[in-house]
Amino acid sequence: MTESKIVRISIVALSFLLAGASIRAQQKLSERYIDAYKKYLNATCPIPKDEIQHFVYFARDRELIIDHPLLHHPMFTGAQIMYAWKDLEPQKGQYDFSILNQDYAYLKSYHKKLFIQLQDATFNPKYNAVPDYILTAEYDGGAVLQYDDDGKPAGWVAKRWNKQVRERFSLLLQALGKEFDGIIEGINLQETSIGVSSRADSTFSDQAYVIGLKENMLALKTAFPTSTTMIYANFMSGEWLPHDDKGYLRSIYQYGEKIGVGLGGPDLMVTRKGQLNHILALMHEGHYTIPLGIAVQDGNYTGMTGEEVDDGGSKRKNIVPLLHAFARNFLRVNYMFWVDQEPYFREDVLPCFSRE
Repeated sequence: MTESKIVRISIVALSFLLAGASIRAQQKLSERYIDAYKKYLNATCPIPKDEIQHFVYFARDRELIIDHPLLHHPMFTGAQIMYAWKDLEPQKGQYDFSILNQDYAYLKSYHKKLFIQLQDATFNPKYNAVPDYILTAEYDGGAVLQYDDDGKPAGWVAKRWNKQVRERFSLLLQALGKEFDGIIEGINLQETSIGVSSRADSTFSDQAYVIGLKENMLALKTAFPTSTTMIYANFMSGEWLPHDDKGYLRSIYQYGEKIGVGLGGPDLMVTRKGQLNHILALMHEGHYTIPLGIAVQDGNYTGMTGEEVDDGGSKRKNIVPLLHAFARNFLRVNYMFWVDQEPYFREDVLPCFSRE
């Protein structure tokens, strides 16, 4: 064998070794927090009073706050309720905050607070949260269908990347802020994760979406300089952390810290690599002066999202202490939003929260 052939073989072998090492390094990076939850497996009830503000999340089921146990529990600050854009602006420029006022007054009568989640996206293709006037040619249709990983319609989302849509959204925020800033505890924008691509909407691009989100964040902070503001920043189109990191999600976190908009997200899923490498990693690794929040939503009480892994029977493990300990110590959150999902809330959450 000639010397040149030996050199070529050595180079090929070295390339394979380097490629293998790179793959192993990437795998190690993506699994750096896979066992983080295990540190909190020994957490137990009761959960004592701490610095976290705990809210009960009702989604759009606002009527469930009536006579709810949170009203008489000292550990719960109040209720987080979702309000659709179209319910607050039924006609262009005509705002109706009557349901907000009702809920605020009812909670206040029990010395509880209101945290608004402003809905401009849905996860049901039969329901669109955007006002009808937005769904016109003047706003380029205003909203688009979202699709899941199987290509099936999964809901609607306002065209956050459209300037005209954002202008109307900003006006809604201004009207809300004029009436409720400094009165309500806080307000959050929905999650950044959407099932939209340029194939479904030619006006969409990853970069335009980042710009649109930041403009909505600034409009939110401008409208609510006193109450807590927050955006649920969990995933972004066009990237997947940690290996395909284009800086989109990181820039949302950096911008929130810069302008004073808090950062949070749905689904406290402590064993899912997707969540661990996105929202949970960015919360854990960052040093923030702004509020952080995490929601425990449907399915999270059993470690899942959107599905059940048990029948709610007595054999299930109560992971509420684990979720709380992880959020408090690993994420260092200021807010937790516990969904009113039964039987878990009354059987797992309530008994686990101290009344002292």
